[in-house]
Amino acid sequence: MTNIQVGTVLVEKESLYMAEVFALESEPYLGNWSVVKTEDSFALDGKVHAAGWNFIFIAEEVKAMFWGAIEDSRIENALKRMLGKVKRQDFNCLEVTGITAKRFCGISYVTVSAHSRHIQQGWRLDDAEQRRAMRRTTEWARG
Repeated sequence: MTNIQVGTVLVEKESLYMAEVFALESEPYLGNWSVVKTEDSFALDGKVHAAGWNFIFIAEEVKAMFWGAIEDSRIENALKRMLGKVKRQDFNCLEVTGITAKRFCGISYVTVSAHSRHIQQGWRLDDAEQRRAMRRTTEWARG
């Protein structure tokens, strides 16, 4: 199982053709999502920009919480919920920006936070319809 930590970047599999363009290694993680290996978001951003593309940061934070201690399986469940939100907005990446353990009335809980990211050629973020069209085109081209 992949160890998820702050700085981990997940990429939607339909967008993995970009991984070929940027020579990225990835590992399957959840459903249609893979973890980019050996790259933090800064290194990935550098590769993307060097290829003439953009790695856009979406300011709105996505969070999920669970009761108990930090465990890989619980983090995976939290990410599953978060990736559902990201997919509905048609963004193709997610960067984990926080995994925080706290206590409330003696009960442990963990908050996982992340930001959507989107890799695309243009400098201005494509609207949702353009992102959906790109996803459909990529899925069609991949068969």
